[in-house]
Amino acid sequence: MSVYLLAESAHEPVGGLAGWAVNLMDTLGGVGAALVVGLDNLFPPIPSELVLPLAGFSASKGVFTLAGALFWTTLGSVVGAIIVYLVGALLGRDRTRALVGKIPLVKVTDFDKTEQWFAKHGTKAVFFGRMIPLFRSFISLPAGVEKMNFVKFLLLTTAGSLIWNTIFVVAGYQLGENWYLVDEYAGVFQKIVIGAVVLAVVLFVVMRLRNRNKGKAEDADATQVLPRIPHDR
Repeated sequence: MSVYLLAESAHEPVGGLAGWAVNLMDTLGGVGAALVVGLDNLFPPIPSELVLPLAGFSASKGVFTLAGALFWTTLGSVVGAIIVYLVGALLGRDRTRALVGKIPLVKVTDFDKTEQWFAKHGTKAVFFGRMIPLFRSFISLPAGVEKMNFVKFLLLTTAGSLIWNTIFVVAGYQLGENWYLVDEYAGVFQKIVIGAVVLAVVLFVVMRLRNRNKGKAEDADATQVLPRIPHDR
């Protein structure tokens, strides 16, 4: 398979990050796909919305199977997330935050926002965070800093990554050389995910408040003094 992608209009080779990613997958196969996707965790400016459809495109050309593309890209996502988790766990909050500030094209406020989101939503943030830009890369840091249960972190990360990867890899596989069209709809999908997260949080809060009010009402009924019934002598 050629390592170059044809643009729809100009039919000219596309280089840059896309050309490098496909070249790596051509050379290393599934391992190359795992490396490219794993870098999305370690270097956030590399967008998974680009590299995942490329993995699907490579699968459509026979570099590896579609199942192989899903396996390797998800493995890359999980391994990358584990590395970031360990960085947070080993360095602690202050040193982790300082390290984030040294990454090109990344702001410390990106870490701060992710940390606040994790503090507010906990495990749900790890799962849904795999489907939101920047949060996808940073969410493992506060999880590591707070030493979240590793098994739970691993399961949620794997589930969230598999869902996200499947959507984009399959889209790239179906579109073939028109893989780049996926990016036009990526923003719409991300907005849907964010909306779903907000809705889930609202429903969770409503249910908690309803249960708490119900519990208070039951406690109030239980503390009422029952009338004394006179006994016959």
